[in-house]
Amino acid sequence: MNRPTQSLIAVVVALGAVTGFAAFGGSDGTADAGAKAAARLPVERTSLLCPVPSSSDLAETSYTAFTPKADGAEDKGKAELLPVSKALTDAAKEKDKKAKPFLTQKAPGEPVAGEQSGAESPALIGTADGGLAPGWTVQQTTTYAAGSGRGMHGTNCTAPDTDFWFPGASTAKDRSDYIHLTNPDDSAAVVDVELFGPDGEVTSAVGDSIQVQPHSSVPVLLSTLADKKETNVTMHVIARSGRVAAAVQSSDEKLGGDWLPAAADPADSLVLPGIPKDATSVRLVAYTPGSDDADLKVQLASPTGTITPAGHESLQVKSGMTAAVDLGDVTKGEAGSLVLSPTDRPVPVVAALRVTRGKGSKQETAFIPATPAVGARATVADNRAKGSTLSLVAPEKSAEVKVTASAGTGGGSPATKTYTVKGGTTLEIADPPKPAGLKGAYALTVEPVSGGPVYGSRMLSVPEEGLPMFTVQPLPDDRGTVEVPKAERDLAVLQK
Repeated sequence: MNRPTQSLIAVVVALGAVTGFAAFGGSDGTADAGAKAAARLPVERTSLLCPVPSSSDLAETSYTAFTPKADGAEDKGKAELLPVSKALTDAAKEKDKKAKPFLTQKAPGEPVAGEQSGAESPALIGTADGGLAPGWTVQQTTTYAAGSGRGMHGTNCTAPDTDFWFPGASTAKDRSDYIHLTNPDDSAAVVDVELFGPDGEVTSAVGDSIQVQPHSSVPVLLSTLADKKETNVTMHVIARSGRVAAAVQSSDEKLGGDWLPAAADPADSLVLPGIPKDATSVRLVAYTPGSDDADLKVQLASPTGTITPAGHESLQVKSGMTAAVDLGDVTKGEAGSLVLSPTDRPVPVVAALRVTRGKGSKQETAFIPATPAVGARATVADNRAKGSTLSLVAPEKSAEVKVTASAGTGGGSPATKTYTVKGGTTLEIADPPKPAGLKGAYALTVEPVSGGPVYGSRMLSVPEEGLPMFTVQPLPDDRGTVEVPKAERDLAVLQK
């Protein structure tokens, strides 16, 4: 085989490792016969984007980055966070020596942390390659001492994409919900934002063709995109050119706030994991984007089994309209997870929960979107010596799960423990493994060992002056590996 052909194969394999393309497709949509044999390999490069954390001078923001050690990954690599405006092309970086990283991670298994304060904190772009790319995770956590949205706002920094769903957003006058659109690339992105209320679409013309310039972040107040005020809306974000990262920051005058992450893609069955046992109010918001109405069975996976909440046995979601129902203190003092499934024919839906803890003037909220299964492995960073609660749910069959605590950002030795999650139940781990000799923050990695699919989330709770400040992060698969086809054909023909 000549050298040009070898180079072409290397490019194809590298592309598969970075983007996750599983196989070459034939004209009929089936995999090419020469590429049927495939292997799972560690990704070679990962990009993550962190939104602008706050516009308040009273805000304090911490960032924690971590990559779990992975079999088969390279020993060498680099991971760094830069202000998005400084994330220039490689050629420009050579000329711009001021583009110093805000945060740099040097080795897998060793978390690093950094802090920013005040209203000048920028959006950040992160890139990781080599051995630091597979499963790289960055957590952004902000605390507000006072003002609208006071409390704790946490989010996992996310990869850029072209399509996002946000059930549970609002354009009501007591809510200030902003969609943060961040463009990591060298060309402008054009984004459409659609809003759907209980009676259908409420988007104004302002939501069309929002320009996001290269290496920039744009916050847009949702109420300026709607023709009328709605307490519960579902937002659909579509990048018609380019790609962006998207996240919603919600602030309430009385109930605090948090980041609302994008929900799992539309599906006929959904899992919303990790409702705190002391939740005083839970609101379910759902939307079906198709042409058919959805009839959903609503179930709660409790610590002892799956039950049907009294008075909330089902939910009808009309096509193109947002449905919302207040479930009250549905967990009744026990941790739980909501499981949605079709009562009759399957119809894809998206869904999220708004969860409130506390009472009176001491209330705080967070969001739990429907999330994909943990898959092969999931990681969440910024766990503390106190205040981290892990929730795992196995909606079908029982599962055995390994949970590993990394070293701390300031020192400590990793620790591992195995748990069994019984089918149809939620396992709350109020005291997850911690590194021996912990100093600083650490990461938790969840790996299913056997059994059925597992879904999870982490609640970080740091009470202050009677206010139950908390945030919840879902635990989807970290996409640390991708299926790469084995090239068995001579690709030299592609050069002719």
